[in-house]
Amino acid sequence: MTVTDRGGDAATSPLAASVGLTDADLLAMYRILALARAIDERMWILNRAGRIPFVISGQGHEGAQVGLAWPLRHAHDWIAPYYRSIATCLAFGMSTRDMMLAQYAKASDPSSGGRQMPGHYGHPANHIVSVSSPVATQMLHAVGIALAARIRKLDQVAVAIMGEGSSNQGDVHEALNFAAIHKLPFVFIVENNGYAISVPAEKELSVKDVAVRASGYGIPGVVVDGTDVLACYAAGREAIDRARSGGGPTLIEAKVTRLTAHSSDDQQTKYRSEDDLAEGKAHDPLPIFRAQLHDAGILTDEHETALQAEIAALVEDATDYAEAEVDPDPFTAIDHVYAERWPSEAPPPWHPAGPGPATGGSAH
Repeated sequence: MTVTDRGGDAATSPLAASVGLTDADLLAMYRILALARAIDERMWILNRAGRIPFVISGQGHEGAQVGLAWPLRHAHDWIAPYYRSIATCLAFGMSTRDMMLAQYAKASDPSSGGRQMPGHYGHPANHIVSVSSPVATQMLHAVGIALAARIRKLDQVAVAIMGEGSSNQGDVHEALNFAAIHKLPFVFIVENNGYAISVPAEKELSVKDVAVRASGYGIPGVVVDGTDVLACYAAGREAIDRARSGGGPTLIEAKVTRLTAHSSDDQQTKYRSEDDLAEGKAHDPLPIFRAQLHDAGILTDEHETALQAEIAALVEDATDYAEAEVDPDPFTAIDHVYAERWPSEAPPPWHPAGPGPATGGSAH
């Protein structure tokens, strides 16, 4: 959606100008927030209806995710996301169909061809590195990409994203130490929602802010309000520009809220009080950003109505498309695991290519 002034140039309100963007940019950012929330909510419905097996939500994280990803160069820079990075991946080029194909584990799923569990997003064409189930391993992958960019003299920045619980893993120390020593073009983003599954931050961290750990590596550590989209954009732009210009890595900690349970297999009411849950809802970035754009005269009721209709259609299309796609062939389960097939791996009798009565053919 493009907003223009009477002269035909891109309209720039004082709010947009304050961060060097246009009104059209802010509307595009809001669209990704709203789209991420809508597809996230659909995933929960499908899970409760028994249509998809698992959901790990990004609700409450979307403001930080969109703001911090926005300054990156799409399909040029690299992102190593984590399981809550729905808005990040949408902002960096993945489509609603791509996201839903991963939830349904279909053969055409670009994240893994249906081999990964839901929430493990990846997209080679968009430079989104596939997530592994062991937390924090993407940190080393991203720093390796940053090193490769340096060696190849490519003008690229690599970003790793995770929660504050994962930031306690040893991989993080190794990666930050190496990136800092070599001043690699790398940005580490911690989305701190206050809980590592059911463990509150005060029982998983000995410091108030993860960002203070940056001083131990001699790099900048920044704390930003994750409900403030434009503050996140400004923090991300500064860190990305620093990395790209040879200034080395930055650790950004975005303070966000987790509006849902850890996953569809978790019941957060067992460890979070009603007051805690109510406080979290007060920091929902979607209505906060919506009100900010309305107050600035950028988002009108007409825009909002049209956008809601567009998003509803996209979510319906993604759901119908993914359900209609074929499931992966079980015989291909170990494809891409080994460089070549073991000689003994003949198709089973029930497989169309196998020697069973359905084909009468020979194994190959």
